[in-house]
Amino acid sequence: ATADFTMDEVRTVFNANDLKNTNLQEVEGEHRLIVKIKKSEEVVSDLGEQITALLENNMPEKGFILESQSDIGSSVSSVLRNKAIQAIFISLLGVIIYLAMRFDLRFGVAGAIATFHDVIVVLGICWLLNVEITLLIVTALLTLAGYSLNDSVVIFDRIRENMQKSEDHSLLQQINRSINEVMGRTIVTSLTTAMVIIALFLFGGSVI
Repeated sequence: ATADFTMDEVRTVFNANDLKNTNLQEVEGEHRLIVKIKKSEEVVSDLGEQITALLENNMPEKGFILESQSDIGSSVSSVLRNKAIQAIFISLLGVIIYLAMRFDLRFGVAGAIATFHDVIVVLGICWLLNVEITLLIVTALLTLAGYSLNDSVVIFDRIRENMQKSEDHSLLQQINRSINEVMGRTIVTSLTTAMVIIALFLFGGSVI
């Protein structure tokens, strides 16, 4: 664009023309607008011209022009998807090796299973809510796995400490005691994270 524009103005134009699910992003300080649209292959070719015409007709004073356009086909998407799946399995393998070295092989396998379980639960919720699985969702799932693993390591540490202090109780009793002892820490950590996420969701703007 040749003049300043606001994202509210642009979103109003797109919403009025049935393009509500379009991903819009402003390049700060450069008068540039990035538009991302997911469409079937048959209608991708003329989308650039359609968007340009839309902005020129509704916001002529801003001087929007099409600077560049790129397409990501299904073959590229499948490669990205396969790479994401590989990244998840490699990370779980790394978890098993790390925890096996730090604690015990049983702990490593248990930590990987617990982490995988948490990821699968969220994937199931995404499926039930018909949420599209994108690389951004994969990133969120890996972040979730990190939080889950962090809690597992904290509990494992407490189990090891309690086992060293007393060998009079069974492993099941030690695990139960350890979980109860770190429950407060887990709740506080989760609530703190939830407060930050809620603040971002409410005040972070439509891009976030």
